[in-house]
Amino acid sequence: MSHGPTVQREAYISGIGMSEVGVRLTRSPLKLTVDAIKEAVADAGLTLDQIDGVSTYPGKMQIFLGFSPVGVDEVIEVMGLKTRWHTGAAESTAQLGAIADAAAAVRSGMARHVICFRTVYEAAAMARPQEYPPMQRREGVSGNSQWVSPFGAFSAACWTAQFAMRHMKRYGMTREQLAQVAINDHRNAALNPRAIVKKPLTMDEYMGARLITTPFCLYDCDRFTDCSTVVIVSAGDALDEVTATPIRIAASAGSVERYSWDQAEWASAYPTGRDLWKNTDYTARDVDTVQFYDGFAFQPITWLEGLGFCEVGEGHKFIEGGTRIALDGELPMNTGGGQLGWGRLHGFGFAFESVVQLRKQGGARQIPGEPKVAVATSGGGPMAAALLLARD
Repeated sequence: MSHGPTVQREAYISGIGMSEVGVRLTRSPLKLTVDAIKEAVADAGLTLDQIDGVSTYPGKMQIFLGFSPVGVDEVIEVMGLKTRWHTGAAESTAQLGAIADAAAAVRSGMARHVICFRTVYEAAAMARPQEYPPMQRREGVSGNSQWVSPFGAFSAACWTAQFAMRHMKRYGMTREQLAQVAINDHRNAALNPRAIVKKPLTMDEYMGARLITTPFCLYDCDRFTDCSTVVIVSAGDALDEVTATPIRIAASAGSVERYSWDQAEWASAYPTGRDLWKNTDYTARDVDTVQFYDGFAFQPITWLEGLGFCEVGEGHKFIEGGTRIALDGELPMNTGGGQLGWGRLHGFGFAFESVVQLRKQGGARQIPGEPKVAVATSGGGPMAAALLLARD
């Protein structure tokens, strides 16, 4: 794929939208989804009659409604859509895989304008368990949980922390270096009016926070959030119907590793990062900003290494002091605050923020210059997905 695309055969992000972001919201998750869809459709300059596809991750999960309370069928029904293509399942290459799937659909002519959404309602669900029952304890375990639940490692914090500890033991990463991810996120979130976090984080506050699972403290972990985020993917030959600045999906990649304890040595960010560059003639040197999945603070370090911004084992040194990843640094990272500062938007917030930056609509958090290329990622444990986005 060349820098100069054949527009008709390309896929573009034409619109973005986001509902209210909060904790324990009372507005229903379906209404939050409708809010975000309406904002994205208006942003693109489209009408609902022009939407002919819907894509989501992971689809509605009846056994875990707080995690994913809205499905594709509900969106099609409530918005009155006439679709030719839709998809939504957990068996995918992480959250942003839903956007990559939509890009493939419009490139192949199966759709022209696709709504991609991710709705989370975990904080509200915890406050209202009668409406959104938590996952029930069972006598036995099956599926992916069989590899983690018997060891008390149901939370992703547990196994992500093991990867982080290896970096400490093998490569010398310190907690002060790891802290730069959370500090950077909080600093940027304070400039983002949609973000949950409203003030910067100091090193003393970080180091004084209680530990969750070594080496992660409270500030290394994202928090349950209620929100819906929408991205509209449009075909290149349908851009004459779009009024907003389109952002090209220049490349995508994803991978899924085994969940079992006989798992791959490295998190999926590493093979996904290598594969992303195989699908484009852009390189890491062309990237102006990165929006890296940070459900836990260590994950952006794996993406820095996996995508080749630094050598494996050098990610903590790359972010030391925080200047390189700051808004005015050589590689501005998580400019909207990431999941540690903006809220747990579960991956889609990184695609949203990439478009904001490439359109130069970031306001107080806008990076300087003329940004042309961004990388957005999701996941980074046993599954991962990455998008390379370009403003042509």
